[in-house]
Amino acid sequence: MPACRISVKVVPNASKDELVGWLGETLKIRIAAPPTDGRANERLCQFVAARLGVSRGAVSLVSGASSRQKILSIPEISLEELNSRFNR
Repeated sequence: MPACRISVKVVPNASKDELVGWLGETLKIRIAAPPTDGRANERLCQFVAARLGVSRGAVSLVSGASSRQKILSIPEISLEELNSRFNR
C-alpha cells in the first residue's frame, strides 16, 4: 500500500489538542505544545497517530518542520480510511 500523504495546518500553543476540521484539502489541527525544539511537531505526530489508531512511528513529517503548513506521511493507512476517520 502506498503511503498516504496529508496536508495539515497546525496551530501550536492551543489550550488543548483538537481536530478543527477540513479547510479544503488541508486538515486543521490545534496542538497544545509550543513550537520550540520540535515539540509541536512531535505532539502533532502523536495526536494524528492516536486518532488514526496507528503506531506513532507510522506518522512522519515530510515537510514543513518550521512552518504551520505541514505534510505528513502515513504508510499504514489508505486515503479512504484517513478521510473516514477524520470525518471527510
